[in-house]
This record gives sequence, structure tokens and C-alpha cells, in this order.
Amino acid sequence: MYELYIANKNYSSWSLRPWVLMRELGIDFAEHLTPFGDVPGWDALRKISPSGQVPCLLDGKAVVWDSLAIVEYLAERHGAVWPRDPEARAFARSAAAEMHSGFAELRNRCAMSCGIRARLKVTPPALVRDVGRVDALFGEGLARFGGAFLAGPEFSAVDAFFAPVAFRVQSYGLELGAAAAAYVRRLLSLASVQKWYAAGIEEKFRDLPHEEEIAQMATVTEDLRAR
Repeated sequence: MYELYIANKNYSSWSLRPWVLMRELGIDFAEHLTPFGDVPGWDALRKISPSGQVPCLLDGKAVVWDSLAIVEYLAERHGAVWPRDPEARAFARSAAAEMHSGFAELRNRCAMSCGIRARLKVTPPALVRDVGRVDALFGEGLARFGGAFLAGPEFSAVDAFFAPVAFRVQSYGLELGAAAAAYVRRLLSLASVQKWYAAGIEEKFRDLPHEEEIAQMATVTEDLRAR
């Protein structure tokens, strides 16, 4: 069985990608969660993950770190990871790679925290561009391939890559067009995403660097996390 190493569900957007993909596609795995700030846990993780970071997938002797590498490793073994149609698959891979390497302002300004609702203190032009690009990309995928997901009727890896964006839209009230907003609601309603969210808001651990970053960028209007 695969083993997937992740961090806190409330905060860890990178961990969410392979986790939700594997859950949604019914790929069995054992989960190992190391909370941020758990120094002994992260020291132990560095003996497993060459980067010392999460997510990290173990498959027997094979060690795969980085969320995009994990997705491609799984795609070699499971047919539903990427769309079967070549055009849709090319779009899905391109969009996932863009998410993997881009949207820096969206990441930095809207740190992932599933259990909060917040209002940004400042919305700089770079963030407006990132949100606009998300809106355009969602609209293109849904229009070209007929929905309900980004590259066609079935959930695939590209949707997993944008699941953290869906949480950011929810947490910070980011405005999208009608089609993109409806897609975000579909992602958030998936059983796998709901399971992640439920676990995230039950976590009582608070990571100070994450909390300070959020406080710097936004005013928290509601905190739904367990206390």
C-alpha cells in the first residue's frame, strides 16, 4: 500500500493535492501526518523525504517527493489520474504545472487556512491579476471540455491541484465569475474535500508563522476551527 506523508490539513495546501486525488479516485494509502512545529516529527521526516518537506509518497522502496512528481508517478499506475482525451490531457497538465509554479501573489497574500473566514486588508494589482487568471483558466477549461470539472466530466489531477485555491476562495471571499464560482462550489462539495475540511477544522494545533502571516494580510472575521 502507498504511504503518504502530509502536514496539517488546515494549513497544508501542497499536501492536499495528492491526498484529495487519491481519495477521490479510490487509490488506497496509509496517511502519516506531521504537524508544523513538531521538531522531532520533522527531523524524522527528513530521513524519509529527500527535501525534508511534504507531501512525500512511499511505494515500497520508491520515494516520491513533490506533489507534481507524485501525481505523475500515480498516473503511470492508475488510468484516471489525467483525462484520456489528448487535448484535455494537455490542457490539464499545463494548468496543473501553471498552478505548481505560479500564482505567487495568491499564495503569499491568501495563506491557506481552511477554518477561517477573512477579509484582505489590501488587494494589490498582482493579486487581482492572479485571481483574474484563475477565473479565466477555470472558464476556459469548463467551456472547452464541457465540465463539470476543469478538463471534462470526470475529476482528474488538475482539479486536485486547484482544490487549495477553492479553499482560498472560500476563506478570503475572492470574487470569481459565475462559471468559475460554480466550479469552486463543486470542488468544495466533493466527499474527499469535505473530509479534508472536516478534519482541518477539528485540528486544535496552531502554527504561529501561519497565523502571523494571515494576521498581517487579512482581518479574520470568523474562526470555525475547534478550540
